Amino acid sequence: MCEKVATVNLGFGEELFPAGVHICLVYRDETERQRVVSRFVESGLLGKERVFYIADTITTEEVANWLGELEVDIEPERQSGAFTVDVAATTYCPEGVFVPEQMCETLKQVYSSAFDAGYPASRVTGEMSWALRGISGSDRLIEYESAVNTVLQTHPITAMCQYDANRFSGRTVFEALQVHPYMIMNEHVVKNPYYLREAPNSQHAP
Repeated sequence: MCEKVATVNLGFGEELFPAGVHICLVYRDETERQRVVSRFVESGLLGKERVFYIADTITTEEVANWLGELEVDIEPERQSGAFTVDVAATTYCPEGVFVPEQMCETLKQVYSSAFDAGYPASRVTGEMSWALRGISGSDRLIEYESAVNTVLQTHPITAMCQYDANRFSGRTVFEALQVHPYMIMNEHVVKNPYYLREAPNSQHAP
């Protein structure tokens, strides 16, 4: 969509990445998750990007509270609209059913609205545990994650998907890794050695 893709800092050192990278965060420890996500959010805000947080297990205020405890002040950006917290169930499944194609269009709209508003880039991070709630269509989760890679080629919103290994099956975690070009390892963003360009042929409950 845009002629020139911005480079962004993801919060894990000085390395710059092209906007639009698709990152998988697999975690078992909540403290680790908060630390990683806070760095991702803070670096986006410092870069004057529009940042979206999609929450499933916690409320908007809880997101603000733990970010504040980690010294990430989001209040000015919340007031300006540069930082937004949305509810996962209504974001991914606005009509009570998960339709990957519909969510892909939502991502495109998120990118386009930020671009039109003059932000140099945009990023989103979402708690993927919504897919464990038995919502119709959630068995298409991995199909969706694979499709996101195509969306980001034309609408380069930087995305970090959060998978709780204590809740998702080992099979789903591994399949999620297979469709994310990047992953978090030891609190660094690295190229994912498990990444496959083609999604695994699988539809099952996460």
